Amino acid sequence: MTSPNSPASPASPASSAANKPKDPLHGLTLEAIVTALADYFGWDELGQRIEIRCFQLDPSVASSLKFLRKTPWARAKVESLYLFMLREQARQSPSANR
Repeated sequence: MTSPNSPASPASPASSAANKPKDPLHGLTLEAIVTALADYFGWDELGQRIEIRCFQLDPSVASSLKFLRKTPWARAKVESLYLFMLREQARQSPSANR
């Protein structure tokens, strides 16, 4: 039996999380990602960048979520484009060091 004053084990979740690189997708819902992409690119450009019908024909967040939750390859493309968008936004924002 362990006492409440015993030190945390080395494999505790807090210590392992500190060793991992920060994942920019961690904690984001697919809905938040699709909404951000649609706001940033617009549905027309989003449908050109990722050629799937839910972005091209009568696009909506709801129809996109339904398709992307069932289709891993399409979800991977959406997540990849989201990471690209984050890099573009970071490049365009003024640096605090200037």
